[in-house]
Amino acid sequence: MESDGKIRIRDGRADDIPVVLGMFDSAVEWLVSQGRTRQWGTTPWSENPRAVEMITRYFTGGSPYIAEYDGIPAATLTLTDSPGPYIAPVDEPERYIHILASDRRFKGTGVGAALLVHAAAETSRAGISLLRVDCYAGDDRKLVAFYERNGFTPAESFTADVPGDDSWPGQVLARRL
Repeated sequence: MESDGKIRIRDGRADDIPVVLGMFDSAVEWLVSQGRTRQWGTTPWSENPRAVEMITRYFTGGSPYIAEYDGIPAATLTLTDSPGPYIAPVDEPERYIHILASDRRFKGTGVGAALLVHAAAETSRAGISLLRVDCYAGDDRKLVAFYERNGFTPAESFTADVPGDDSWPGQVLARRL
């Protein structure tokens, strides 16, 4: 477990899933309030069976982490050995970041960046030199810029197959360790 002042990173547990869904609900509410509905839709993730299944699958099949701020769960990400089915794997060992999200109450506290530092450290500890992530690349590309500020370099772009919207623009980013 790592700590950075008020931020502490711990392993995620199955009983964190409702809290993580709340983080996504917070993010969806914030995105909707800004008119940015294409990234994660308009329905709270806790009410979306596909989203609940995805979070549960990554939490039980990957290595989930929770960033706590002053002891309160504030952000999450999960590491796995491969990307989702919509991204081609690479020809070398890698760690892949899934479901990075933070509760909007903790905006600007550095919890997301702390999780990315932790993911890089865990990847290095495993003797792996490639860390990748994908994200929504539409609208103003602020999410892509966030990853770039945190040491990632854009790789390939893609279009995800999203029910009801066949043009969800995505970006894969990579970081060599």
